[in-house]
Amino acid sequence: MAERAFTTRPTLAKIERGDPGVSLGVYASVLFVLGMTDRLVNLVDPAQDPLGQSLEEERLPKRIHAPRS
Repeated sequence: MAERAFTTRPTLAKIERGDPGVSLGVYASVLFVLGMTDRLVNLVDPAQDPLGQSLEEERLPKRIHAPRS
Protein backbone atom coordinates (compact mmCIF):
# COMPACT_ATOMS: atom_id res chain seq x y z
CA MET A 1 0.00 0.00 0.00
CA ALA A 2 2.71 2.49 0.96
CA GLU A 3 4.62 1.78 -2.25
CA ARG A 4 1.53 2.28 -4.41
CA ALA A 5 0.78 5.58 -2.64
CA PHE A 6 4.42 6.71 -3.09
CA THR A 7 4.97 7.09 0.63
CA THR A 8 6.63 5.21 3.48
CA ARG A 9 5.17 2.67 5.88
CA PRO A 10 5.67 4.98 8.90
CA THR A 11 3.76 7.75 7.07
CA LEU A 12 1.00 5.30 6.25
CA ALA A 13 0.84 4.37 9.93
CA LYS A 14 0.51 8.08 10.79
CA ILE A 15 -2.41 8.34 8.38
CA GLU A 16 -4.08 5.36 10.04
CA ARG A 17 -3.69 7.09 13.43
CA GLY A 18 -5.06 10.36 12.05
CA ASP A 19 -1.84 12.32 12.55
CA PRO A 20 -2.50 15.94 11.47
CA GLY A 21 1.15 16.38 10.44
CA VAL A 22 0.70 14.31 7.27
CA SER A 23 0.31 16.41 4.14
CA LEU A 24 -2.96 16.53 2.28
CA GLY A 25 -1.19 15.31 -0.84
CA VAL A 26 -0.26 12.04 0.85
CA TYR A 27 -3.85 11.60 2.02
CA ALA A 28 -4.99 12.22 -1.57
CA SER A 29 -2.55 9.59 -2.87
CA VAL A 30 -3.82 7.02 -0.39
CA LEU A 31 -7.46 7.78 -1.24
CA PHE A 32 -6.60 7.39 -4.94
CA VAL A 33 -5.01 3.98 -4.31
CA LEU A 34 -8.07 2.91 -2.33
CA GLY A 35 -10.41 4.16 -5.08
CA MET A 36 -11.97 6.70 -2.76
CA THR A 37 -11.15 9.98 -4.54
CA ASP A 38 -14.81 11.00 -4.36
CA ARG A 39 -14.17 11.76 -0.68
CA LEU A 40 -11.85 14.60 -1.68
CA VAL A 41 -14.82 16.51 -3.08
CA ASN A 42 -16.28 16.86 0.42
CA LEU A 43 -13.12 18.63 1.58
CA VAL A 44 -13.66 21.57 -0.76
CA ASP A 45 -17.46 21.71 -0.67
CA PRO A 46 -18.54 24.74 1.37
CA ALA A 47 -21.89 23.07 2.07
CA GLN A 48 -20.01 20.42 4.08
CA ASP A 49 -18.43 23.02 6.41
CA PRO A 50 -20.98 24.32 8.95
CA LEU A 51 -18.28 26.06 11.01
CA GLY A 52 -16.97 27.90 7.96
CA GLN A 53 -20.49 28.91 7.03
CA SER A 54 -21.22 30.32 10.48
CA LEU A 55 -17.93 32.26 10.48
CA GLU A 56 -18.80 33.76 7.10
CA GLU A 57 -22.27 34.73 8.34
CA GLU A 58 -20.65 36.62 11.24
CA ARG A 59 -18.65 38.66 8.72
CA LEU A 60 -21.78 39.84 6.90
CA PRO A 61 -22.86 43.42 7.60
CA LYS A 62 -25.47 43.71 10.33
CA ARG A 63 -27.49 46.37 8.51
CA ILE A 64 -27.99 47.07 4.88
CA HIS A 65 -29.09 50.58 4.01
CA ALA A 66 -31.22 51.22 0.96
CA PRO A 67 -29.63 53.62 -1.53
CA ARG A 68 -30.90 57.18 -1.35
CA SER A 69 -33.06 58.25 -4.26
